Amino acid sequence: MRACASESCVAVVALVAAAAILPGCAPVIVAGAAGATMMAVDRRTSGAQVDDGTIEVKVESEAGTRWGNDIHLNVTSYNGNVLLTGEAPNAQVKSEIVRITRATHDRVRNVYDEMVIGPVTDLGARSNDTYITSKVKARMIDSDAAKSIYVKVVTERRVVFLMGIVSRQEGDAAAQVAASTEGVARVVKLFEYSN
Repeated sequence: MRACASESCVAVVALVAAAAILPGCAPVIVAGAAGATMMAVDRRTSGAQVDDGTIEVKVESEAGTRWGNDIHLNVTSYNGNVLLTGEAPNAQVKSEIVRITRATHDRVRNVYDEMVIGPVTDLGARSNDTYITSKVKARMIDSDAAKSIYVKVVTERRVVFLMGIVSRQEGDAAAQVAASTEGVARVVKLFEYSN
């Protein structure tokens, strides 16, 4: 057995030991361990991951409170780069959502406004987008060149947006996998490059 030196490894070992002692808590502990493992392999700092989650929740909450079902909004933040997708009823609402996003948190670095002015998409279109996202992710897992654990995949209206902190080679490989996936209309790279 190999020695375990990293903090995340020690935390996982501690959680597994606690699961043996507290069998009723095992599912919660295992879920926590999986989350800790994902945080450990993410190229963002843990603080950036928390900030990204906060940005997403705040923008979605404020927009939802103000416009409710008149909008369809997805907010995806990755290292302070915020992607807005969905539909707004008019240009004024769309620009107000962008303003809210910029003012939400001091960690917002860039706002990528990819919202469309028009009616809210139906459940069928959204389900298709979710299916496309799952196909792209599955193909990245099968790819030797695309590092799926470093790439966030978002699909809206069959357009695939790729986010993450990657090398240029990883980004190009991920974009190639996405572009060659059935049902994808277009691929937009919003990467931060490490090289």
